[in-house]
Amino acid sequence: FSCEWTKAYFRFREPYSDLAYALEAGKGGTRAILMAIQAHIIKYLLFIRNTEYTHLERLCRISRQEQGEALAAALADTLWAAGGGGRAIICLVTTAVHVMPSGDYRADNFTEKIQLFEFSEKAAAQEFLFDHINCFKGEGSHGVILFLYSLLFSRTLER
Repeated sequence: FSCEWTKAYFRFREPYSDLAYALEAGKGGTRAILMAIQAHIIKYLLFIRNTEYTHLERLCRISRQEQGEALAAALADTLWAAGGGGRAIICLVTTAVHVMPSGDYRADNFTEKIQLFEFSEKAAAQEFLFDHINCFKGEGSHGVILFLYSLLFSRTLER
């Protein structure tokens, strides 16, 4: 992955601001993934989340925790759809090495530490994502790459 990809993560604007619902997206290849998830975030905030606010207020008056809930819901929706509605695979980075470099594979000190978590219920996947949301939205987390791996494994390499 390029430097741009390794630095990319899901970063929101300031909570309670006019753009509190918005992800920050730089230029380049990661923007497409961020904007696809942004659409799911807006859908969640406008149509799924229960709140007393109406219309566009539903987007602006959100806390940091609500941002995390919206991101977890958006990631879960996308992974669930990729898995055909029957499963989702979520990738997280651990300290243990799970894959040893061999053949044409060159170690990047990231990919070989990925652990897979499989879910057969969307609600369980969403809860797991919320519990580990900083793995996707923390600076230096490689959050977009983790989501991309999760998406590929949920969809399966055969499909």
